[in-house]
Amino acid sequence: MTSANPYGDSRFECLGGRGVLFLAAAAGVATSTSYVVQPELTRIAADLGASLATTSTAAGLPILGYMFGLALLVPLVDRHPARQLVSVQLAVLSLSLALAALATNVYAFGIALLISGICASTGAQMSTLAGKHSPIETRGRALGGVTAGISAGVLLGRAVGGGLADGIGWRAMLVIVAGACLVCAAGSRVILPGATQHRDQPYLATLVAMPRLLWTSPELSAAAVSGALWFFAFSLIWMGLSLALALPPLNLSPTVIGLYSLAGVAGIVATRAAGQLADRFGSRPVVFAGLALALACTLAMAPALSFAPWMLLALALFDTGLFAAQVANQRRVLNIDPLQPARFNSVYMVVYFIGGSLGTAIAGPIVSLFGWPAAAATAAFALAAAGALYRMREPRRAD
Repeated sequence: MTSANPYGDSRFECLGGRGVLFLAAAAGVATSTSYVVQPELTRIAADLGASLATTSTAAGLPILGYMFGLALLVPLVDRHPARQLVSVQLAVLSLSLALAALATNVYAFGIALLISGICASTGAQMSTLAGKHSPIETRGRALGGVTAGISAGVLLGRAVGGGLADGIGWRAMLVIVAGACLVCAAGSRVILPGATQHRDQPYLATLVAMPRLLWTSPELSAAAVSGALWFFAFSLIWMGLSLALALPPLNLSPTVIGLYSLAGVAGIVATRAAGQLADRFGSRPVVFAGLALALACTLAMAPALSFAPWMLLALALFDTGLFAAQVANQRRVLNIDPLQPARFNSVYMVVYFIGGSLGTAIAGPIVSLFGWPAAAATAAFALAAAGALYRMREPRRAD
């Protein structure tokens, strides 16, 4: 379960291969819970006697909850034993999904999903744990494995949720997903480290001090803002593409449009390799290579909307580049303070998530007013800006 401690401190047990594999699987399960109900909104609205608009709003609350969890719960990794922290949150996640399955109105449904979203942020905690409890020479590989699990949860959550709901109904589907979370909670009690963590200041003081890290740590600010820029580009491309494919002249069905997301599998496969490369060569070369690949693919996608083979290839390489950049960049963030990395990762993820939310929000106006090429051009500009900022604020020390 554990290996030699690289820090010389009994508080920091090292995860073995089994621990990293468990974190990857549990992070995927937790992350997927924010997406499993999305394919069934029409049926859920009818069962709850609510409008589709209100039900869609309720189904979006896990994403809002996830953002609160990034800010409020991820810092707890530096304060509580991993075994205790993860198991409790996964248990609450399981309970909230079960309550959503039992909901008789859309308001109870939405509140339960909001709580589930907050607890689903344990996936981000697991990436922090992978970095914190892995030797520095394999930290990127461990982080890449957990990131692959999170990415798989995002990619497969809708597909698995929709498939189960079609077969057994959305309520039974939520019960099964809740059961999976409970299994992961039990596993965390056995597999994850249980050492007591040092608390150098009160929790509220930690939260208040966290935003200042963007000003006091130039390395964190560079990593966070550049990461937000490329997540902005990522979200803009995928949301903009979904809209563009549904509009004339293509008018593709939702099912066909959903198949485009399978191109993201290439990005998931790339995360572990990216982590290994970052361990060997450092984070910066992997970030720059990933951004260069994503930028080239974005420019290639601009005129290729109606040519599916070229678009799918470009999307696969686009995801590969940005997933690789994300793994390497997060490795860099976790290395700023290897003994207490959670507060840095929390700030990073909040800023990163804000960038992605903005990309999603402006995709519709850009595509509807100016067309798909304008969306691709905007994303390309964001990627170029991310690379320039990362280069300008490049730290002198090794990462």
